[in-house]
Amino acid sequence: QVQLVESGGGLVQAGGSLRLSCAASGRTFGSYGMAWFRRAPGKEREFVASIRGTGDSTYYVDSVKGRFTISRDNTKNTVYLQMNSLKPEDTAVYYCARSSSTAHGTSIYNYNYWGQGTQVTVSS
Repeated sequence: QVQLVESGGGLVQAGGSLRLSCAASGRTFGSYGMAWFRRAPGKEREFVASIRGTGDSTYYVDSVKGRFTISRDNTKNTVYLQMNSLKPEDTAVYYCARSSSTAHGTSIYNYNYWGQGTQVTVSS
């Protein structure tokens, strides 16, 4: 059973930064695409960013382009989300997800393992 454990969430003022981490169990981490999604209060889960297993391809939702960066360290079985210039509308629970192949995508249906989430709150 694959386990994904997120960390790094918290409370930050608008304009600040946070770095989320997601540690995955298993020995073939580099074989799988990874992603971050988020769910704001009263809203559906939303795609944020994804990265191919090899790390050479990334996607971002338009609202975070230029502010967020997804990366991964396959030697540490960890994927990161560096979030800069945070806005109150970035407030949400952030979830890490693993795909069933090295590919990645923007749909929740691309992913079959999910973490429990970490809360990010941005105050104005």
